Amino acid sequence: MTTGPVHERGGCVSLGLDLPDHLFVAEADGGARETFDLSAMSVADFADRTAKAVRSVGSTFDIHGAPNELPEAVPFAEDTMERPYNAEAVERYHGALLRIVPVFEQFRTAFIGKVSPVHLFRGALDLAVTRFSGRLAPLHPAGIPNLPDDVAQEAYSREVLSAGFWTGGGGVNEAMFYSYAYPEPDGFVDQPVLPAQARYDETFGEFLLPYAAVRASDEPAAMLMAFLQSTYDAAAQTGNWVRTALECEPGRPRVPRHLHRD
Repeated sequence: MTTGPVHERGGCVSLGLDLPDHLFVAEADGGARETFDLSAMSVADFADRTAKAVRSVGSTFDIHGAPNELPEAVPFAEDTMERPYNAEAVERYHGALLRIVPVFEQFRTAFIGKVSPVHLFRGALDLAVTRFSGRLAPLHPAGIPNLPDDVAQEAYSREVLSAGFWTGGGGVNEAMFYSYAYPEPDGFVDQPVLPAQARYDETFGEFLLPYAAVRASDEPAAMLMAFLQSTYDAAAQTGNWVRTALECEPGRPRVPRHLHRD
């Protein structure tokens, strides 16, 4: 997992979590590199070690200093409770991402409109990919705990279908795939969605598919792709997206996409 290059006046730095080797890594464009072990520690200790690693490779460390999307956001420097580190769980999570990301990336290739990279969100740390219709959306109500309203309203300034994976929380006690539309079109929740294990959750306003169901499938990639495609179809159909201008055949390695031209 990486931030990618973060640029500043003196160059750039990238921060990453090396999950197979359980390391935090800071690297600068000049070749400087600093690491520390991922292990049991407090949030305050992790933040302090991160700051020192960034400075040691010649970069500056200037962050907000508190978590987003939590109702009770304790500043990192004040969160001194010791936290465990479950290396085996981290490795299983990493293994799940290695299987999920290629499916998300394949789904991404069948859209020639604006589409996000496959990325990790802050907050719930969910893996996500988002398609945009290209049209303006109503002003988002925002109000997400400890997240500036401007951030949420910019993120949802255009119509979207966003799908992702997260390990649970906020009332869901298992890993889930999700898919939602903003704004949610009339009739979206009534559209047929695959596979049979998928359901619409009124509380979250999202279609959900348990990770356990996909993992147990004989064809997990095909099951996940069916969920992604059918929930997109539901949003595009009920939201009247201009599909002929936005869609194409899924990409194949080493084969250029042949796009229809009117």
